[in-house]
Amino acid sequence: MSEARPLLSVSGLAKSFFGVRVLHGVDFDVFPGEALGLVGENGSGKSTCVNIIGGVLKPDAGEMSLNGAPYHPLSPKGAASAGIAFIHQELNLFGNLSIEENLFIERLPKHRMLPLIDRRAVRARAVQLLREVELDLPPTTPVARLSQGERQLIEIAKAISMNAKVVIFDEPTTSLTRHEVDRLFTIIARLKARGIGMIYISHALDDVMAVCERITVLRDGAVLGGGPRDEFSLARIISLMVGRAIDTIYPERMVPPRADPVLRVEGLAQPGVAKDITFDIKEGEVVGLGGLMGSGRSELARMIFGLDAFSRGRIIVGDKVLANPTPREAIDAGMAFLTEDRRGEGLLMDFSIAENTILAALGRFARAAGMLEWRKVVTESKTMAGRVHLSTDRVVETRAKHLSGGNQQKIVIGKWLMRMPKLFILDEPTRGIDVGAKQEVYRIINALVEAGSAVLLISSEIEELMGLSDRILTIYRGELTGSFARAAFDREILMGAVTRPPRAEAG
Repeated sequence: MSEARPLLSVSGLAKSFFGVRVLHGVDFDVFPGEALGLVGENGSGKSTCVNIIGGVLKPDAGEMSLNGAPYHPLSPKGAASAGIAFIHQELNLFGNLSIEENLFIERLPKHRMLPLIDRRAVRARAVQLLREVELDLPPTTPVARLSQGERQLIEIAKAISMNAKVVIFDEPTTSLTRHEVDRLFTIIARLKARGIGMIYISHALDDVMAVCERITVLRDGAVLGGGPRDEFSLARIISLMVGRAIDTIYPERMVPPRADPVLRVEGLAQPGVAKDITFDIKEGEVVGLGGLMGSGRSELARMIFGLDAFSRGRIIVGDKVLANPTPREAIDAGMAFLTEDRRGEGLLMDFSIAENTILAALGRFARAAGMLEWRKVVTESKTMAGRVHLSTDRVVETRAKHLSGGNQQKIVIGKWLMRMPKLFILDEPTRGIDVGAKQEVYRIINALVEAGSAVLLISSEIEELMGLSDRILTIYRGELTGSFARAAFDREILMGAVTRPPRAEAG
């Protein structure tokens, strides 16, 4: 297919912000019926590239062509009219509206003779589009009731309805179950068969290798390598992305776990959520919790931290028994919780690094009459930024929303380090961050346990659990199905334990 004329051609694309060059003459092509994997660390220039293609930004230099004709979008609407569809990580759908209303929100068909919406035409076209993306739902279903994967299919259906020539996917699998990912890949293959070209952006490099025919690697706003997928290995992609070979993704831990338990969970139960869950975590130990989305893994973490109630059981942190804790009691007992939704629940996005860093330890910085010792806030925030290798020293000026996902996660970790917790509960700590930022998070986890803290690590990636954990617990529909020591780690066995209920005891 690469012998064909490109659908989209980008040549010499350059862009600066406030005098800082972020794109340096970027070139790549998107061909009919192919997906181009656009990969790079956060800050490499991927978002700037696709925002220029999508009409959000204007380039300082460079040329683009679409179907062989010059392409200069003046706005996102202009890009959409030209045939560019952008499926963002944060989906642009209205939860209070139906599927059919979301599909045609800007172009609802009208009756020929009356200034009224032609509901029959809307319904008929919506049914056809849903069939094309294999979504068996009534078009009148409110979008608020849909899963993340179903919402993504609505966005794809919208792109089909607009006769998109090029579809840009931005981190499309971040919040999907494995089943939803497989369904998405099936739909992508169908789009390719129709001659649609794609730009596929993802930190999940295995998915990039599975979906894309061509790959372009960006680093610091420049193309470091590009060509057919067969010319790339995962190791080569990572090396180009980060500027060095990464022989060991998971850093070695030098200190073994101690004997004393930091956390004991005894007989924890909640109807429909958790069934008689019992386990412990020792000082200096990382215990991984593996399970499919919906298995109860995040719900278990929330119950331990006091965010959700449980009907039976108890939690013991050190010597302190928590029968049914509140988050305040959990924090006072020495727990920290990194939610999987760092943007919605972990950070105040419009606040600065310094303001976010002190959130869990405000009492240390309080003066009389509710005032803060601002000089102390700034000093300790800068110290904490250095401790978690945060790539900025502008802790007062920089707002959380302007940072990459990896740096946002470092702020969340730094926020809790202000309290020196005994137990860290980490729910998907590396979701949506690049491989270099992941390594930084892994080093921080090692430093935490080497200093004596314990870690409960929840991850959708079996390899990540195996690379970081001293033990792995598996959970299926609210019930623990196995406990595996590091010497017994086996990917196939672990996958079996998270996809099947525990065997009934013989007898």
